[in-house]
Amino acid sequence: MPAQAWRRACLDAHAQGGQFGGLFASRRVPGAVQVRALFSTPAGEQLITCEAAERGVDTIVDAIPAAGWDEREAHDLHGIDFAGHEPLRPLLDHQQALEAWTVPTSGQDVHQVAVGPVHAGVIESGHFRFHVVGERILHLDVRLFYKRRGLETAATGRPLEDGIAYAQRMCAACSVANTVAYVHACEAALGCEPDEHVRRGRTILLELERVYNHLNDVSAICAGVGFAPGTMAYAALKERVQRLNHRLTRHRFLFDTVKLGTGSVTLDRDQAAAMRRELATIRHEHDSYWRELRFVTSLQRRLDGVATLSTADAVRLGAVGPVARASGVHRDHRHHSPRLLYHGFAAAVAPTSSGDVAARMNQRALELRQSFDLLDELLCQPAAHGGLQHVRPVSPIGIGRVESPRGETVCVIENDGGRLAALHLRTGSYANWPILAHTMAGELLPDFPLINKSFELCYACADR
Repeated sequence: MPAQAWRRACLDAHAQGGQFGGLFASRRVPGAVQVRALFSTPAGEQLITCEAAERGVDTIVDAIPAAGWDEREAHDLHGIDFAGHEPLRPLLDHQQALEAWTVPTSGQDVHQVAVGPVHAGVIESGHFRFHVVGERILHLDVRLFYKRRGLETAATGRPLEDGIAYAQRMCAACSVANTVAYVHACEAALGCEPDEHVRRGRTILLELERVYNHLNDVSAICAGVGFAPGTMAYAALKERVQRLNHRLTRHRFLFDTVKLGTGSVTLDRDQAAAMRRELATIRHEHDSYWRELRFVTSLQRRLDGVATLSTADAVRLGAVGPVARASGVHRDHRHHSPRLLYHGFAAAVAPTSSGDVAARMNQRALELRQSFDLLDELLCQPAAHGGLQHVRPVSPIGIGRVESPRGETVCVIENDGGRLAALHLRTGSYANWPILAHTMAGELLPDFPLINKSFELCYACADR
């Protein structure tokens, strides 16, 4: 559509119930930049495209705040102006002065505290600029993208099957979710649907990835308040799941397990039964540890009421995954995943979803129960390679959506005769980083490590 109709089309799609799934730009020929926005409903996806005019396009961030980082990224990468997005602060451009990317704050005793980008522990680069009075946080500016690798650009021009390596390496902890989203986008462009064997194998991998991530997150939250028994117990469970991953796939992070056009997980009945037994043992120990955590008063009091995200703000800001569900948002893309085996799935949301750190930890426990149930059911049968069925004509565009441990991950590819003309991946972490900053207002500076761990977002997903 013409650039002047861009804003109206996006706002209409959003008003009709479309969930914002990302905005991105791509340069197909010198001087021509296309801007695209994705809106999703259970019925399907709507991709709105225009060629950016000389002055750019109108912003949508005032009506769809979730597009804030997307517009800033498109501006930094392709020079697109978004009229009405004022100030359009740099996101990827780290050459700008401090005043260019931070929100100005002033008043009596207001000062700034800088944390990072180099951290004391084993952690990736991220700069957190706190505006505080005493220890009370007024505002947090987050600056990531210090190690941006340009993987989406590097994948351009390569055969579709070769793009898997780039999608997989965008983030180790989300390698399966990112790769499944990518192959779903490719298979949609090729007009193919996976058979039940492929869907079973991919669903098993996705749930194994979710289990070890959620166990890690509970451990991290315990570490955030210095509760060593919980930290070590859940770190040990996470280690056991990753060893199970290695026995199944020869890789702790499940690398090289998702292929285009076929499955890569094979299990005979004895192997599947052995996995079920090991997972049942891990589940039993998790249940025991979780009951103990629930009765540690000193731990629970450190979590209640900290960094609350309301349901209204979660919806308005586009929160996804456990963060959104802990705030009472009944949204989990596993409910709408015909390319995977999630028949009859319903989002797990606690009756009283308070949206604080405690709720985010409790949400992981709810989802662990679901994932253990799903894996137990999926492993009742052996897993085979399987294949694809051609069901529709080839398309120049393919879209894949997957619920990762951190929320919905969206992949859009442009198919040019079996080669990638463009690749864009928007992960759950990318969607939730600005929301982490939002929840910090009014909190205490020493609580930042705890709040950060309750989100447990990936840096690498931003450094793609």
